[in-house]
Formats: sequence, structure tokens, C-alpha cells
Amino acid sequence: MKFMNMLMAAGSAAWNVWSIAKPIMLVVMAVCALFVIAVVMFQPGNSSGIGALGGQTETFLGKNKSKTFEHKMRKLTVISSIVFAVLCIVFAIVALNF
Repeated sequence: MKFMNMLMAAGSAAWNVWSIAKPIMLVVMAVCALFVIAVVMFQPGNSSGIGALGGQTETFLGKNKSKTFEHKMRKLTVISSIVFAVLCIVFAIVALNF
């Protein structure tokens, strides 16, 4: 009988933690989603223009792509998308268990 009471107490403690963590996770997920949208909207297009037909796409910026604004925005997009996806998976797993 004591064991069952301990299990029920542990379950209610986990439920209390989840009731606090759920809104926090939802807010973090919403902020992350808005950040992904904003970063994608600020990225420049990938079109090379008419110069790509003649093979004239190699420029100074093409050689130093890791330092450009476009590269930084692409990196931010990947990182924020991964964080958002992991949060969604964790939220789904925890929500199914509680």
C-alpha cells in the first residue's frame, strides 16, 4: 500500500512539473518559430541572374562565402530550425507520456 502511495505521489509531482513546463515550452517554441520565419524572410534569393548562363558567377564574394550575410543567415536558419524541431519532438513525447 505504501508503494502505491509513493507511485501516486511521484506521478502527481511529475504532473505539477509538466503543468509548469508546458507553457514555458510553448512560449519558447512560438518564439523559435517566429525567429525561423523572420530569418527566412530576410535571406536574399538564390538566383544567380543572367550571368550564370555565361559562367560568370565566380566573384570575390563567391570565394569568401563564409563571411557574407547570406551565409550567416543560412546558418541561423539551420540552427533555429533544428532547435524548433527538437523542441517539437520533445514536447510531443512528453505530452504523450503525461
